[in-house]
Amino acid sequence: MLKKSSLYFFLLLIISSCKLTSKPSNPVLEQGDGYVEVEGGKIWYGIMGNGNKPPLLCLHGGPGGTGKRFYNLSEISKERPVIFFDQLGSGRSDHHQDTTLLKVENFVEQVKALKTALNLNEFYLVGSSWGTALGLEYYLAYPEGVKGIIFNSPYFSTSIWTEDAAKLVANLPDSIQTAIHIAERDSLFNTDSYNAANTFFASKHGRRKEPVKHPFDTVPSNGNTFIYNYMWGPSEFTATGTLRNYDNVKSLQKVKVPTLFTTGEFDEARPETVKMLSEMVDDSQFVVIPDAGHSTLNDNREAVVKAIQEFLESQKEN
Repeated sequence: MLKKSSLYFFLLLIISSCKLTSKPSNPVLEQGDGYVEVEGGKIWYGIMGNGNKPPLLCLHGGPGGTGKRFYNLSEISKERPVIFFDQLGSGRSDHHQDTTLLKVENFVEQVKALKTALNLNEFYLVGSSWGTALGLEYYLAYPEGVKGIIFNSPYFSTSIWTEDAAKLVANLPDSIQTAIHIAERDSLFNTDSYNAANTFFASKHGRRKEPVKHPFDTVPSNGNTFIYNYMWGPSEFTATGTLRNYDNVKSLQKVKVPTLFTTGEFDEARPETVKMLSEMVDDSQFVVIPDAGHSTLNDNREAVVKAIQEFLESQKEN
């Protein structure tokens, strides 16, 4: 039988162990919006829903896009907070054309600043297109608190992306292919024929349906084409910017949290490719969103929401 002093010491060890292993809960987030100071200015963020369930922290595409597409996750905000923001330079954040700020690591620090400002202890990262590259970079730099990741229409490598684009372009009408070939050969991307080719490609593999505006989307929030062109290029299938040699795909093997990969049936991020990428993560799920291009939240919102909800339901949340 243990002596009283020994029993007391034993109980102290148990209590200390519990304190060390238990994770602090998130603060109760309230629906609303605000701004956070980052290098170069302020970023705007919005929160849908409330409560202390691990929230979704959403990273938009582009670069130079906005977070307003994530209004389409409002149904999920009935269960947990959904946080999204406009990366510096676009949307309701401070705009700029300072190219020294347009580095991947700066965007990562913006995510970190928002996470810190909201005192998040546990959360899910949700990235879309360029936002998936940003999500992976953030996880590699700051894995603490990331409970899981959702990669929607993912981009991790420019060479993989442009190879997929070339396969899709090869199935377009000859006149479209010719316009693209001439523009790329001559580095002339402001012609009517190239713009028409870009529009046609987008109608097949970008946003396939008319834009659906969410009732919450009431404040003007414009993207920044300067950032898109500087970092990416003149179109989804032509990369000429600072990301033209970007490749971080092998880092997927370092992801050690549950991960969901989704992509549209007709997406620029081709299902065959995304399935291959998903197989690089040990604990991953893969879902194709039917009848959707790259803008899955516009083309088939219900299927995206369902995939995310089922993924979240499969996670153990205390």
